[in-house]
Amino acid sequence: MLKKLKTVAAVGMMGALILSGCGSSEESNGDGGSGDSEKTYKVGISQIVAHPSLDAATVGFKKALEEAGLKVEYDEQNAQGEMPNAQAIASNFVGDKVDLIFANATPAAQSALNATTDIPIVFTSVTDPVGAELIASFEEPGGNVTGTSDMYPDAIPSTVKFIVEDYGAKSIGTIYNTGEQNSIVQIDEMKKALEGTSVELVERSVATSADVKQAAESLIGKVDAIYIITDNTVVSALDAVIQVSNDNDIPLFVGETDSVEKGAFAAYGISYEAIGYEAGKMAVEILKGEKTPAEIPAQYPTEVKLVINKKAAEEMNVELKEEWNDIAQFLE
Repeated sequence: MLKKLKTVAAVGMMGALILSGCGSSEESNGDGGSGDSEKTYKVGISQIVAHPSLDAATVGFKKALEEAGLKVEYDEQNAQGEMPNAQAIASNFVGDKVDLIFANATPAAQSALNATTDIPIVFTSVTDPVGAELIASFEEPGGNVTGTSDMYPDAIPSTVKFIVEDYGAKSIGTIYNTGEQNSIVQIDEMKKALEGTSVELVERSVATSADVKQAAESLIGKVDAIYIITDNTVVSALDAVIQVSNDNDIPLFVGETDSVEKGAFAAYGISYEAIGYEAGKMAVEILKGEKTPAEIPAQYPTEVKLVINKKAAEEMNVELKEEWNDIAQFLE
């Protein structure tokens, strides 16, 4: 009889342990349960190169996840401007089974998509995500990818118009990496904006950031202004272009306001932190299981502003016009 009672008690204890284990699993993994707040998500961040605009986008992305109260372990990698590095980073993320990949700039996003069609990918700082074959359309991205573009539709036409009409340039120099698909799109936009004018566009192509200074120097005496689009290779070496512009009184226009703060003359630019933040909000919905990337429309920037650096204007011998006061934000 005693042996029988012991057996019953043991079975009862085992049942209690099983029930207890089931309760713990539901708490940690249950939908909407208190355990959701305890989950730590693993997010891989692939950034093609380090420069202020892309860095700001990453800051914005992290801020959105932090404000949502998610616990996140980041694996943050920089490809140093090299596509093979970006591909290796993406493959490592897949091997590590991250919950989501945040791809900062077009090459990083393309590499991520080449590595996986299963893990959710959220991109930012991508000029033409449809042309880069990342998404089917902005409205219906499809697949496992969505994100935010850095291409405000009127930014390049507005910049070209300002250079030609307000500054009065007769020739514009530009430097870009022909290997960056986002840059090709922007150069085409620049050429379209110059149609119907007599303004000459003087192009210089580079393969690496080490080529940028020589390319900038080759524009001396040939152009009235330089316009650097959001080309990652060139922007990562923008100091060299700024120096050439300062030394030779050539106003330097750029594609984003972070470079104006760094020493360029002017830009019709967007906030990269803002587009990174919007991408982060998308990631929150995906990680929480509320939506898939295919269900979240990709986004353009919502606003653009003209920013002029007064100190840079002085360095480049640009006379500030009174009528610019009504249209520009000035940095002292």
